[in-house]
Amino acid sequence: MMDISEIQNLLPHRYPFLLVDRVVELEPEKKLVGFKNVTANEEFFNGHFPGHPVMPGVLILEALAQACALLAFKSVPMDPKAYVVYLMAIDGAKFRKPVVPGDRLTLTAEVLRHKASVWKQRGVATVDGQVVAEAEFLATVVKAADVKGAGAIP
Repeated sequence: MMDISEIQNLLPHRYPFLLVDRVVELEPEKKLVGFKNVTANEEFFNGHFPGHPVMPGVLILEALAQACALLAFKSVPMDPKAYVVYLMAIDGAKFRKPVVPGDRLTLTAEVLRHKASVWKQRGVATVDGQVVAEAEFLATVVKAADVKGAGAIP
């Protein structure tokens, strides 16, 4: 549905902070399902934790936030070079199980509310059908030109 090239056209994130590898399901204004392949060579595993690698929870939330941003971009016609999605809040974050090298992190984003430029979405991350993390995300879409330092956004 969306490969890494299309994802890079929509999101300003790049390695090592681009955390969505592919989108496999998309229903604009409703739902997006994508995934992140978690590999042993991820830089964060060097320090989190040596001998017992665990993906940091904050990066799982970031992956979910990126999935939410992709859903917003694919739901409303907007030029990704002219607009950027900024995270405003994360509510009710829960971590259920550790994510380790070799896992395929499935990222599901669902729209709870959308009004004007503000999006409230629910994100759920699973591995092999088991919930590993979940949260609600509040974000806003703004014109990149209105953001200080916007010239740095590709």
